[in-house]
This record gives sequence, C-alpha cells and structure tokens, in this order.
Amino acid sequence: MRAAFYERQGTAREVLTVGELPDPQPGAGEVRVRIVVSGINPSDIKTRVGFGGKAMPFPRIVPHQDGSGVIDSVGPGVSQERIGERVWVYMAQTGRAFGTAAEFVVVPSRQAVRLADNVPFGVGASFGVPAMTAHRCLFADTNLRGKRVLVHGGAGAVGNAAILLAKWAGAWVAATVSRDEQADVARAAGADLVVNRHSGDVAVKIRSATDGHGVDRIVDVDISANIDTAIACLARDGGVSAYSTGSPQARLSIPFFPALVGGFSFRFVYVYTMPETAMRDAVEEVSACAASGAYVPKIAVTLGLDQIAEAHELQESGKAIGKILIGF
Repeated sequence: MRAAFYERQGTAREVLTVGELPDPQPGAGEVRVRIVVSGINPSDIKTRVGFGGKAMPFPRIVPHQDGSGVIDSVGPGVSQERIGERVWVYMAQTGRAFGTAAEFVVVPSRQAVRLADNVPFGVGASFGVPAMTAHRCLFADTNLRGKRVLVHGGAGAVGNAAILLAKWAGAWVAATVSRDEQADVARAAGADLVVNRHSGDVAVKIRSATDGHGVDRIVDVDISANIDTAIACLARDGGVSAYSTGSPQARLSIPFFPALVGGFSFRFVYVYTMPETAMRDAVEEVSACAASGAYVPKIAVTLGLDQIAEAHELQESGKAIGKILIGF
C-alpha cells in the first residue's frame, strides 16, 4: 500500500516520506478500512515533532488518527457482513504505529463506525478527535437544551464542532474569533452571536446578549489565558470545559472567591483518555447529528497523499480555516 510515514521526529519536509509498505491484515476483533479521506489534527503534528519532549512511541509511524473509508476485510470474531460498510475511523494511531495516512488501516472493529449514506467521506474524516472532544466538553455535565454556551475559537476544528453539536442539541451559542473570515465560519456553523476578541470586551458583550444572565457552559481552547473572561461570563453554577492551552508549561490560576460564590465547575478534556462510556456516547451522538444533516464542518482544503508535508505545514501555520484533509 502507499502510505506516508516517518522514522524520526522533525519538520514535515525533513521526516515525512511517501512510499510503499506491506498491506496490513486484521487480527481478531479488527477490521481493515480502505481509506478514502484522512484527517489531520494538531496532535498528529505534536507526535511528529516531539512536543513537550515526548519521544517517538514506535520506530516507524504512519500518522493521523482520523479518517473515513470502506471496510474491505475483517478479522476473526467480526461479522463478514461488515465488509463493504462505509465507516468513519477514530484514534487509529492511538497505541499503534500505523494511522490513516495510508491506503489501508487496521483498527478494532468498534473504532470503525458506520457512516450514514448521506454523509460525505470528507465530513466523516472530520469527526474523530475534534467532534469527540467537543462532545465531551459540551455534554459531560448537563443537557444543553435551552442552555447558553460560549465557544472560544469558534472557527477551529474543535470550536466549529462544538457550535454544530450545541446547536443540534438546542442551545443558544456564542463564539469568539480573532479574524473576520473566522467570524463567517462560526456564523455558518450556527452561532447566534460572534465576538471578535480583539474588538471589545467579550464578557460585556456576552452579558448584554444574555440579559445579564451569562452562559451555562464555556468550551475553551486556551483556559490559562481566558480564565478572567470565563469568570466574568459564567452564569450561576456554570462550568468551563477546557481542552487546550497555549503551552505545555502553562499554569492555571483560578480566582477562588468568585468561583466559590458562583458555584463554578471546571472540567479538563483530553480525548485520548476519555472514559469508554463517554467515547461511546460521543460516537453515537456525533453519528446521529451528522445523519440528520446538522453536522457540516468547515473544510479548508483536501490535498493528495504526495502533498502531506504541505498539509502538515499548513496545519502548523494556523492560517487554514477549517479541517485539512488528505484524499486518496
């Protein structure tokens, strides 16, 4: 099979190679998926560069956790009826050397989830890490129907997913962005209010838009930088779900008394260590949202496998608005 891989950490141009590797074969409880589209996430970049000093977990890595395609082979214990099934794949490279940046990938059967016939492969490859992260951030603690949600970074992959899922669940949603073109993406996802964080006080605008109530849930891309805004925006007994911050050395200082009086809660979400029940809930509800036609993420570009270094560089640059995909 043709695949992209690297055998040492470094820049995309230095270490990524496209070449032939043996076709993988499914073992017990596994399926093999012929990949149609592979999705790139920031965590794929972090593994490749050794973010935070983390060493390579395997001597050769085929990157990418997310993807979509068609099951073409199954291992012992998996029904032959799954062959030919359209699926989306999540966490393909978690605990394994080979991810979805290849013509074929082998994963446990449960990690190849049926993709509804009306959902394009490109959308399916955009689920995985961002959608499951967003789901956990939104639904771990509360039913969102009739609630108010603030999503920081509404044009990012997780932020975009959070807007889509929250609106599907019946919430009022505000989003912050930093550029006008990002505002268009957040509005297209369904955000009721979009605030450019560089032009005015976010908390003032949130309080004004909610008649002074504030928001019940915040999905935060950089909690260490945004903690004061969070305290100022939260409604009584509201909560923050934080899934990222600006640096691995970042520290979080929470103003104790306002948080105490407000009854605020703080949840930290790392998709790779989510409880299995949370993963199952996310898989089920993300699939249902997509099948309903409500999950239409922003896709920045789809490049070919031979352009994978360019795709990784674009992901690292932060200039792309939307999901970066590799098509086969």
